[in-house]
Amino acid sequence: MSTIEDRYKNLKERISAACSVANRDPDEIVLIAVSKTKPDTDVLELIKAGQVHFGENRAQALQDRMESITNPVAVWHFIGNLQTNKIKYMASRVNWIQSIHKKKALKEVEKRASEFERTINVLIQVNISGEGQKSGCEPEQLEGILKYAQNLKYTKVKGLMGMATFADDPETVRPEFKLLCKLREEHRHLEKGSVDLQHLSMGMTNDLEVAIEEGSTMLRIGTALFGERNY
Repeated sequence: MSTIEDRYKNLKERISAACSVANRDPDEIVLIAVSKTKPDTDVLELIKAGQVHFGENRAQALQDRMESITNPVAVWHFIGNLQTNKIKYMASRVNWIQSIHKKKALKEVEKRASEFERTINVLIQVNISGEGQKSGCEPEQLEGILKYAQNLKYTKVKGLMGMATFADDPETVRPEFKLLCKLREEHRHLEKGSVDLQHLSMGMTNDLEVAIEEGSTMLRIGTALFGERNY
């Protein structure tokens, strides 16, 4: 069985190969290791191997992880369905919240970040799949959310996030990735104040090549790094 270091090396090679095909620089890609349900030892092994960004999709799991792993190198991302009342529990340490999809959540992040006088980076999650069970604002709501964010002090909108339909053939989700990229370009005129649409967080283990081809700058990778999970 391959070690986590082997999987990390193989994944980095896979990303580099995809960037070569897309004529992109691998340094443009931020790899987020999604460690949900996996032990701290796996996260520490990846930090030792050079990985920096880590994500969790449950607020309590993120809180536990941030408390147990105190290595200052680690950059923490919350990537799951966001309940506004959970923001206060992560605000003292979380670096990124990728699943903001309404003004109410932005207001709460701003409030909690100000209490600690620290900046929290966020991404606006857009529902690109059209699936009702997927979180995210509707594309037509994006402009209003970004306009609201422009005047925030402690909350910095750094781009958009989308969760594609899970499919065996990654080509089937290419239009969803194209949509997120298109939405970013259509809203570039709102880049002022605390809005800077630098990042597109899209792509996971099964579809990262297509995501890179369509402009992803952040990949949320779990299985390719940590192996299958026992739910």
